[in-house]
Amino acid sequence: MNVIKNVRQAKPLVHCMTNYVTVNDVANVVLASGASPIMSDDRKDVEDITSLCNGLCINIGTLNARTVKSMFIAGKKANALNHVVLLDPVGAGASKLRTETAVKLIKKINFDVIRGNISEIKALAGLSSSTKGVDADVADEVSEKTLPSVIDYIKKFSKDTGSIIAVTGRIDLVTDGNKCYVIKNGEAAMKDITGTGCQLSALMTGFIAANRENKLEAAAMAVCTMGLAGEIGKAHLAEYEGNATYAKRIIDAVYNMTDEILEEGAKYEIR
Repeated sequence: MNVIKNVRQAKPLVHCMTNYVTVNDVANVVLASGASPIMSDDRKDVEDITSLCNGLCINIGTLNARTVKSMFIAGKKANALNHVVLLDPVGAGASKLRTETAVKLIKKINFDVIRGNISEIKALAGLSSSTKGVDADVADEVSEKTLPSVIDYIKKFSKDTGSIIAVTGRIDLVTDGNKCYVIKNGEAAMKDITGTGCQLSALMTGFIAANRENKLEAAAMAVCTMGLAGEIGKAHLAEYEGNATYAKRIIDAVYNMTDEILEEGAKYEIR
């Protein structure tokens, strides 16, 4: 499957309604993949911008009353045009506003993918969870021991929502309710960089927009790409370099990624 080649050939335009903390890195990783980003969150602008794009990534990381309204407008327009739509429910479970907004978005908009950490997904699935800010709580961490039960409930959540569910953490999971990719790419040091999850969500939107006939595989390969880029970036760090340089190395690794490199380096199994 030529996932990356398809992205570079199709050059999908991705409307990123992302948070202000990570917006620049999100734009750069989308560009590095071969897709093109555009950012807009004003309610008078988002409908027109969404109409121009191939995919919409809604990230609730820096919510306010103005952007919430814009998200519903953009999401409904993307659905009407049959565009790819992804939800990144940053911090769901951490506050009433974030949780309620994410739940309402899921009810009103048809998402191709819902991508978050395990605590966010558990909060949206109605399972008890204690989110640590916008990070997953240690108590929720997916391990080899908990893997079977986690796969079961995210498959159910996928069927309930009609969305691919992507859970990222130490072990990454991507399911359409039937198959589940269990992915083990990545570096522990990635947690020291703000926004790798936000970058992945936008990257995944572009991957799916360019590979719509294979949405599940495209979503899984986006996760593998980001994790593998983390591994490659870490391997190229000098001893004196830290997280600022590492963030750039990851984007460079995405820029230089090919289907051949991805096929050789991707670590996954299907359950």
